[in-house]
Amino acid sequence: MKKQILSLALAVAVPLTFASCGSDNSATTETETTATNNVNPADSIAAAAGDSARMAKPEGVMVDGVAMTGDKNIVENAMNAKSVSTLVAAVKQAGLVETLSGSGPFTVFAPTNAAFDRLPKGAVAGLMKPESKEKLKGVLTYHVIPSRLVAADLKDGQQLTTVNGEKLTISVKDGKVMVSNGKDAPATVQIADVISSNGVTHVIDGVVLPLGK
Repeated sequence: MKKQILSLALAVAVPLTFASCGSDNSATTETETTATNNVNPADSIAAAAGDSARMAKPEGVMVDGVAMTGDKNIVENAMNAKSVSTLVAAVKQAGLVETLSGSGPFTVFAPTNAAFDRLPKGAVAGLMKPESKEKLKGVLTYHVIPSRLVAADLKDGQQLTTVNGEKLTISVKDGKVMVSNGKDAPATVQIADVISSNGVTHVIDGVVLPLGK
């Protein structure tokens, strides 16, 4: 009789033990999964330092003979580069200085002065008028992605949703990264991976116009 009771006790205890272990493992896995999903290294200060390390240029990227360094934000670095002075003036006119000086992170495709010069005659002057502020803002925010993307993250055929809300199309050919609205000729990245404290800038040779504007 004692043997029968002992056998019955063991039969009940063993499944309960395994059930308990299974429950603990499930809870641990669920906790780990949640923690992993909540991690967004691209938003951290450490990621910015990591980007510089990835590019092997912790001292900064040279633009117009001036080092663009990771201790300055996107706007501060741009203001030190003569070749994007038109863009800086446009950002000020559109009231986007505070936004692009914020924590971000942002990826900015920055057209050069020469890129703006290639727009139809009078286009830049028209966009800079006070009454065109919203249109100018729409064009500029079409060049901004609300995340941190270095050149190595950009893939052929990739589509990126901009701050404007419309999509930019990425193409990569012979190692050159290009961006377009999917219809017009693409702009080519001339200087990639300019790392700032709140994101990354890629200097491009064309102004990309949103199709909806």
